[in-house]
Amino acid sequence: MMQLGFIDAQFISFLVAITLLTISPGVDTLLVIRNTARGGIRDGVTTSLAICCGLFVHATISALGISLILLQSAWAFHMLKLVGAGYLIWLGITSLLAARKGQPLPVNGVLEGTSAVSRWQPVKEGFLSNVLNPKTVVFYMAFLPQFIAPGEPALLKSLWLAGVHFIIANIWQIGVVLMVGSAGKWLASARFAQTLNAATGAVLVVFGIRLALTQRPV
Repeated sequence: MMQLGFIDAQFISFLVAITLLTISPGVDTLLVIRNTARGGIRDGVTTSLAICCGLFVHATISALGISLILLQSAWAFHMLKLVGAGYLIWLGITSLLAARKGQPLPVNGVLEGTSAVSRWQPVKEGFLSNVLNPKTVVFYMAFLPQFIAPGEPALLKSLWLAGVHFIIANIWQIGVVLMVGSAGKWLASARFAQTLNAATGAVLVVFGIRLALTQRPV
């Protein structure tokens, strides 16, 4: 298979680096925990898959050089940054409002007296939170080229590396989903729901504000 030719001396270094990056606490893990507590294991797994699908978007734009355009154009990068920051802040405010209302978390996606959480909501939240994050654009632009040798098909190699990242990230995040989901009805208590919504909301808002105020890509 062609993919086997992509496993070279640099692959182990990539594997170690991407694994350490994946298990570092961040917005992705936070969103997976919140959505699992809100909608059960189904929503948590769906969120994880949606987040990781965004990696292929970043790999593609990195390989095609769109990332370079964003980095060289202050206006384009600033707009992308503000859109991503605005979305994180919106997610955070939504959680804070739920905490203020004392809204309980659903068990298996269902609140008493309400309909099930939409299947598309975790897809939208997970995918957009990743795709609209300019730090991921910058990371892929700076990181992936180190593992693409001259003469290798850049797009194909980038997508393959993103595929490896996809597998590792899902293994980690779905593990988190199962741990959170195993807590069962304890997660549905009003006190826990209020605490989780308040904590995740505050962190997401802070992440969004920090992203909006960042002067240069990091």
